[in-house]
Amino acid sequence: MDVDFTEADPGQWEEYAALARRAYGQPVPDIARLGPHADRRVALRGDRVVAGGLGLLIPQWFGGRPVPAASMCCGCVAPEERGGRLAARLVGERLRVLQEQGAVLATLWTASNGYVRRLGWEAPAQVFSWTLPTGALKQTTAEAMEITHGDTGQLTGLRERLARRWNGPWQRPAWWGAWQQEQHPDLATYSFAEPGRQPSGVLALATERGPDGRQLVVHDFWATDHQVADTMLAFLGRHHGRIPTVMFQRTGLPPGSLLQHRLAAGGAATARSWHPWMLRVLDPARAVRLRGWPEHLDTEIMLDLVAPDNTGSSRHTLSIGGGRAELAPRDATSRGSVDVTLTMAQFAVWYAGGYRSPAAAALAGLHGEPSSLARLLAATADREPWLADYF
Repeated sequence: MDVDFTEADPGQWEEYAALARRAYGQPVPDIARLGPHADRRVALRGDRVVAGGLGLLIPQWFGGRPVPAASMCCGCVAPEERGGRLAARLVGERLRVLQEQGAVLATLWTASNGYVRRLGWEAPAQVFSWTLPTGALKQTTAEAMEITHGDTGQLTGLRERLARRWNGPWQRPAWWGAWQQEQHPDLATYSFAEPGRQPSGVLALATERGPDGRQLVVHDFWATDHQVADTMLAFLGRHHGRIPTVMFQRTGLPPGSLLQHRLAAGGAATARSWHPWMLRVLDPARAVRLRGWPEHLDTEIMLDLVAPDNTGSSRHTLSIGGGRAELAPRDATSRGSVDVTLTMAQFAVWYAGGYRSPAAAALAGLHGEPSSLARLLAATADREPWLADYF
């Protein structure tokens, strides 16, 4: 008996929640928490739910503009159904529905990154969490800033302005705050501002049990500049008398060396590598048209895009100018040599600014002269990839 795919009714969704608990080996509370905000899709064999997942239509910032995207989460297949490519079929059906609703990108977090790579996803960046003694931050230089507990109503706008500086963050929906508070009941938010000025930093943290007692867990860390970041790190260091450890969760710190250069003498931080967030471009032409581009660029590059299954490729001209871009198909017999050849998965990494140099792009498998690779990378390297939300 073949499977059918459908939007889940309440009874089917309850059945899926029970299935997910069996498949994951633990409860998955976000199935209930995020269900009202998502497309809830299940696979049925007869009248029995055998797989399912959530799809959230949430724009992501790329090049300073929000791009319609589908965030895929809470997906699984019943253990007894694994091995028959049901997962791939279900993902295709979930994406079809979300693309019809406007998504041009698809994002997910998964431990099965090798499997989803074969389906066209790729990781734009490495992902780490950082753990260190709280006291290692107590000597961090701090500016004189006002620190306020709670959201004063100005923090949503601040987060959004800072999120535009990166490639990948969610344009957080209205329900985001309540969802986070339900996940982490003791989550505390602090804003940082120069006296008499608007907030320029926001820090969200919770306290939980760690291997050596209580630890601070940083969920949100947004700062306008290094002085604000120093003040926020020094604030964390003030907890050292009661809480020995601070942990920046996998999305809780922007990429770079912000933390390492600010440790007290003798301080050390431990990095843990996590499975990364993965990106897939569903509609390359619309994705290019909708994201932001550097105003100063004026270039044209011939691309050869290789299909995810390597069964063929298609030529396109990428034209960038005046802060906008177009990706136009070219006839295979048209004149003009190809500048860069890349797969659709590599296209996703480039789109997110994940290649920081021609040498890195060449090692990743992009084909082209260094000068051509440099021109292509310059279009997206003005912002680094960072997805500041785990779902």
